[in-house]
Amino acid sequence: MYLIGEALVGDGPELAHIDLMIGDKEGAVGSAFANALSQLSAGHTPLLAVVRPNLLTKPVTLVIPKVTMKKEIQVREMFGPVQAAVAKAVADSVEEGVFKDHDIEKIVVLASVYLDPSAADYNKIYRYNYGAMKLAISRAVDAFPDKKTLIYEKDRAAHAVMGFKVQRLWDPPYLQVALDLVDMNKVTQVLAELPANDHLIIEAGTPLIKRFGLNVISEMRKIRPNAFIIADMKILDTGNLEARMAADASADAVVISGLAPVSTLEKAILEAKKTGIYSIVDMLNVADPVKLIAGLSVKPDIVELHRAIDAEETKHAWGNIAALKKAAGGKLLVATAGGIRAEVVKDALKSGADILVVGRAITASKDIRSAAEIFLENLNREEIDQFRVMTDF
Repeated sequence: MYLIGEALVGDGPELAHIDLMIGDKEGAVGSAFANALSQLSAGHTPLLAVVRPNLLTKPVTLVIPKVTMKKEIQVREMFGPVQAAVAKAVADSVEEGVFKDHDIEKIVVLASVYLDPSAADYNKIYRYNYGAMKLAISRAVDAFPDKKTLIYEKDRAAHAVMGFKVQRLWDPPYLQVALDLVDMNKVTQVLAELPANDHLIIEAGTPLIKRFGLNVISEMRKIRPNAFIIADMKILDTGNLEARMAADASADAVVISGLAPVSTLEKAILEAKKTGIYSIVDMLNVADPVKLIAGLSVKPDIVELHRAIDAEETKHAWGNIAALKKAAGGKLLVATAGGIRAEVVKDALKSGADILVVGRAITASKDIRSAAEIFLENLNREEIDQFRVMTDF
């Protein structure tokens, strides 16, 4: 048996985070247990979990400090509330049947425990570590998370310690505000006035990048740190290099021109996948977008059907969206761009568009926030998980 569990509970300096392994005494976990207990490391001295002195918990559990203990107060906290909490959580789990049919005399538990050097409240230290240990044990025994839960949660989740959320596009439709601007003061104004909404994404337009370079994305993040930001580079050559440049600049997506050679398209798409950003193929002036997508050995995340600003007297570029998605194997978002106004939003959505790219109708508006909110209302989509109560996550 080799089970792994993890849990984070609480907040502030007393926050508890536990990584644990549960396994047979005669197996790999048992060997790790013996090695940890017999091969001590300065500042990370492991200790057996006891409910109180002379009362060992079962299954036998080893508490291993993650943070180097340099101060006497840390040692007292580790040998006091942390040790007691971990031991009691194990004992209570036995009483509650959490270990199921596992023989508690034949298994051991390794618990790696985080204790912030500035933690001071013994009551919180105990309660948070007790809760984290209980949760980590049950998750290990139940093999949490299962595949379905992992896939469902991965793009909804925000890491508690990271300080910002990396947005993913899993709940279309979206409004994409294109900043085809060359005045940084105007960019700052637009970013500040756009409403905070889970279905609003931001594009650093080609003119903006040409004027200020990719560093403009870092400047945009100072105002909108959680935004999904697209670098509209319209890559035509050196696909892997330029896609990597966009990722290094902290863009969430990069735009490749559909007029680029197939090798450039495929290299840029692959590089985007490597770096964890979205690849967008812009079909401006591409005669047969469906044929292009069908011929690629690796498919992009998004295709943009684009009517040029200089050709806005022509028909909107809805195209055959269903055929595009089929050519990409079904998993594809389709954006439509070029003179989109609020009155055509419903037509675009009916055609199958997942992303509506809007520029001057918002950025040139006298009331930027209200203009964006009108488009968002026409998407008829609630904020993501706005009524969800998060307990374990």
